[in-house]
Amino acid sequence: MKLLDSFKLMLGANPERPKSYTPEAQAMHEAKRQVKGAERARQIKEAHAEKGSHKWRNIRWATLIMVNMIFVLSFGFDVQLVEGSLTASRVIGFHFADLNSAIQVMLAFKTILINLVIGTTTVLFLWWLFGGRSFCSWTCPYHLLAEIAEKIHLALAKRKMVVDYSLHRGTRTVLYVVFSVMALVSGYTVYEAISPTGIVSRALIYGPGLAMVWVLGLLIYEIIFIRRMWCRYICPIGLTYGFVGAVSPTRVVYNLENCLHEGDCRKVCLVPHVLECTKKTYAEDVNVAIGADCTRCGLCIDACPTGSLKFEVKGLSKLL
Repeated sequence: MKLLDSFKLMLGANPERPKSYTPEAQAMHEAKRQVKGAERARQIKEAHAEKGSHKWRNIRWATLIMVNMIFVLSFGFDVQLVEGSLTASRVIGFHFADLNSAIQVMLAFKTILINLVIGTTTVLFLWWLFGGRSFCSWTCPYHLLAEIAEKIHLALAKRKMVVDYSLHRGTRTVLYVVFSVMALVSGYTVYEAISPTGIVSRALIYGPGLAMVWVLGLLIYEIIFIRRMWCRYICPIGLTYGFVGAVSPTRVVYNLENCLHEGDCRKVCLVPHVLECTKKTYAEDVNVAIGADCTRCGLCIDACPTGSLKFEVKGLSKLL
């Protein structure tokens, strides 16, 4: 996916069908048009008979829990190797600072703090390396809670007990600007006061406080009304890391050749607009790198019955 198109999608633009294709992609699209419905249904059924992996989900959940438990155990046993929380921390003497939190602090105080520069430089490199919004799905504790809430929502929706509403994806971009202006004008990091990422991280480490009522309210709202509302439509942290990871060497790559376009990947994706290329005639090339808004969660890779989606490190061999 072209970088500019990737940014447009991340900021809220609607996906568009490509206006041109590479000769190889065009030939594959034409060949797939010749496959009749009954034959395609048979292919999908056969592909699903051999698929059922949760490999990347399990690795991701284990990593997310391990990262957060390092903070919890370090504080609990007073090891002091890791101090602070996901918002700002010090690891063996090295400063780490969440990029979005650092921006909010510098806007609020209207000055550039040297510790924040050091901390953000380290974190910026780390999340550039992993790419996309990998912080969201591999580290953020609220993401795991929202993922569980989504499963509850889908189970209730299947029984027609709740309905999934949606917001315009550009809402997140507008709120990003709003939170930044509020910090600049008020001198207070307004977003940090309501950020479920920071609230849950601090609750795990230091014990829950009254702010957890807000988080529980969010999760209940997401279960009943808008699934993944905070992560999809509000959280500016994902937008910040999306910009950082847009040119990362680590990415999810879609291969057109064996795809059956059954849509399983989009059903499980937190940000299904990044997988528009998996629809029939939407891939402009045989291999398409998934855009900057991708959380690199791996759910689409686990769900794909034909192995058409894979992790890849640019210039190196593909990960299995």
